[in-house]
Amino acid sequence: MKYIIILGDGMADEPIASLGNKTCLQAANKPNIDKIAALGNSGLLDTIPAGFAPGSEIANLSVLGYDLNKVFEGRGSLEAASMGVIIESGEMAMRCNLICIENNKIKNHSAGHISNEEATELILFLQKELGNEVINFFPGVSYRHLLKVKGGNKNLICTPPHDVPGTLFSEVMIQVETPEAQKTADLLNHLILRSQTLLENHPVNLKRAAAGKDKANSIWPWSPGYKPEMKTLLETYNLKSGAVISAVDLIKGIGVYAGLKVIEVEGATGLYNTNYEGKAQAAIDALRENDFVYLHIEASDEAGHEGDVELKIQTIEYLDSRVVKPIFDEVSTWNEPVTIAILPDHPTPCVYKTHTNSPVPFIIFNPTEKPDNVTIYDEFAAEKGSYGLLKGDEFMKELINH
Repeated sequence: MKYIIILGDGMADEPIASLGNKTCLQAANKPNIDKIAALGNSGLLDTIPAGFAPGSEIANLSVLGYDLNKVFEGRGSLEAASMGVIIESGEMAMRCNLICIENNKIKNHSAGHISNEEATELILFLQKELGNEVINFFPGVSYRHLLKVKGGNKNLICTPPHDVPGTLFSEVMIQVETPEAQKTADLLNHLILRSQTLLENHPVNLKRAAAGKDKANSIWPWSPGYKPEMKTLLETYNLKSGAVISAVDLIKGIGVYAGLKVIEVEGATGLYNTNYEGKAQAAIDALRENDFVYLHIEASDEAGHEGDVELKIQTIEYLDSRVVKPIFDEVSTWNEPVTIAILPDHPTPCVYKTHTNSPVPFIIFNPTEKPDNVTIYDEFAAEKGSYGLLKGDEFMKELINH
């Protein structure tokens, strides 16, 4: 048996008035996902353990069955693994967004989805101006970058910028959980303010402003941690090999720690215009050579953060027709059976433009198992599925060890 998880990041939602109180999943035309729901078994999965915020780092680790209380060390440390950045003993890593601030308020978490080329130029500029033996910036993808602080204390209260659009940035700057972290908090808040001075009139931002685009005029560090200690999925579930496919450093970094081979796909952007066909083909090719594939599609999450209902529906329909269909059609012809799971990591409701911690709907289609009575896929249909509500590592155990 082979296994593939197709994860549509953030595609779960809440009923939307403009859709006749349907969710985006209910409104979308997704015959292929519905077909798999009819052939498989459904349920709900609680991906956000008590005490954790509903971030993608928490939710994806949870989907893969990890105990967050034992392994979680912040988003930055996971992304570092994907970027090939080594976290040494005594170093703290943080996600470092490039964001847009307008009228002293956080306009968006992504600097208008700044391009890789523009963002890299800005991050390297900040490294030249602010980097030293204690502080180091590393360029990532679009608005997502990495900051390392030697001797940093992770006991900080950091606000993810995608949670607070429209908020005065001064009201959500870094605070401390313990007095010992005050020096680190002061350093990071100083870096935020200095970055604003340095970036405001940088040529990249002047050009973006002239073109009517949002400026990337501030950094925003968050999710601090040290190097995590994680057992690989191959060890845990007795798999011979596995692969991860994503446009997002966070997911690729989780894959590295989980013992999965990272597969790069040309044209994978993390947005609605990502290379869906390329990712689907990469997943098919990876399944030929591996026992397990984790295929992550970011597009629906970004649409949810923008509050764009029509775009979010479109991303779900693209996932259905351009990813799920070719994968299902291909593996259905194979002699070796393939179990397919489909789910989001967390909801990203368009009305809130941020993540919530509601349980997410999932399908597990094992061609050797009898289906339940659920025939479509959405948040409410899944409640009636045979799996009920799963938590912790129960989803992965049902997927692989059933």
